[in-house]
Parts: sequence; C-alpha cells; structure tokens
Amino acid sequence: MHDFLGLRKPIVAMVHFPPLPGAPGYDRAAGMQAVLDHAARDLEALQAGGVDAVMFGNEGDRPYLLQASPEGLAAMAAAVAALRPLLRVPFGVNYLWDPIATVALAVATGAAFAREIFTGVYASDMGLWVPRCAAALRLRADLGRPDLTLLYNVNAEFAASLDTRPIEQRARSAVFSSLADVICVSGPMTGQGVEVSDLARVKEAVDVPVFANTGVRIDTVEAILRHADGCVVGTHFKQGGDTWAPVDPERVARFMEKVRSLR
Repeated sequence: MHDFLGLRKPIVAMVHFPPLPGAPGYDRAAGMQAVLDHAARDLEALQAGGVDAVMFGNEGDRPYLLQASPEGLAAMAAAVAALRPLLRVPFGVNYLWDPIATVALAVATGAAFAREIFTGVYASDMGLWVPRCAAALRLRADLGRPDLTLLYNVNAEFAASLDTRPIEQRARSAVFSSLADVICVSGPMTGQGVEVSDLARVKEAVDVPVFANTGVRIDTVEAILRHADGCVVGTHFKQGGDTWAPVDPERVARFMEKVRSLR
C-alpha cells in the first residue's frame, strides 16, 4: 500500500483561505494581508492542536470555478509561499475545482500532496463537470514531481455523479485506470458527513489508502477510522463547527487527543 505521510490514521486539517482576488467576496480594502493574517492564525491553531498535516484550499472563492482564474491561482500560490516559513508539518494544496491548476500549484509551492476531483463526470452547481485527469497527471510527470501524492475525491461535493457504477467500482477504476494514490470519500457538501457504508465498500475494493473527506466530527471519528486510513477535517475544527469561522484550538486539541487514543 502507498505510504501516505508515513503515519497511522493521519489527520489532515484544512486551512481555508478567505476569498482571494477575483472572487466576489474578496475584501479589496483589506487586501491580501488580511487573507494571510487569517490563514496564519488558523495554521498556528491547527499545528498547536497536534494535527498531522495541513492542506491549503481556496474554500472562500464562491461561487467555485471549474477552471482556475489567473489572479486566483497566482494569489493562492503567493499566499502559500508566504505561509511556508510557519509550517511545522507536511502540507498539501487544493484549488477548487481544477485538477490541472492544483497540480501546478503543488509543484510551484513544494507541496507534498494535492487533492481534487480527477475522474468522473458530474452534474453540479457549477454546471457540467468533466475533470481532465490525464492532463493533470501528465503535468505532474512533465514538471518532475512523480513523488507528489494525489488524493482523488471520487464523489464530488455540490454535485451528483452521472456515472451509475457503485462508488466502490468507481474507486477501483480510478486506481486502475487513472493511477490514484489515495481515494477520498465525501459527503454531499462541505461539512456534511460521509456514509460509513461507502467508506467500508471502497476500502474493501482498493489497495491504496482511503480517507474520509468531509464532515468528520469527534463523535463520529471512531466509527470512521474503523474503515478509513485517515481523515481530512475542516469544518469541525472551526468555532461552533461553522465552516467560515476561525479555527478553535480547543476543538482541535480535543479531537486529536481522541484520535491518539484510537491509534
């Protein structure tokens, strides 16, 4: 099995950027410094709470794009580069919802891993969604980063798959035909929990790590980690469990204490 992060049941915490330049919600008056200050506070709270890795995402850039904008991608690369001196854990990136831009961003910033929707066809809030997996993986090869671990989310948030195959078959196919390093299983939206039965079926079907990708909470993590090899956690670490609130360091610490007891 691919050894992702070299840890048992790792927890990858999300650093959600506020809206970046070009997004409707971007605060022009406050500028990029406000984006960096917000992300730096969240990053420090997550690391102090003991998470195993972090992943930077442009969660604030609603409504999301299926192809990155030049100004958004440039701003995110600059932000990650500015925050790198603060990092004490491995990091990854995810530019919503563009797998090619995500790979480019990961290479430019020196990320260890990257997550995106790489495979499938979806009816989504953003329109018809057709990721270009082959182009993304060819870019990874062309840029000389075969070591960049790619996390494939196989049931997209804010969307419904037009592929009628069961999720475990889609996951197996993503590994076989599209070279997935890690499979992520999501709920229907950011902050909403995964179906444990989906995790169990996918875990049985593939020989790569399987992660729960959304909605993991302190009261559900034990059941989830019976099947999943790790979790991506964003919303639960925020004040009041609100996706758009700052990270709550006490929630992080309690969650990680629970995870350590399960390991």
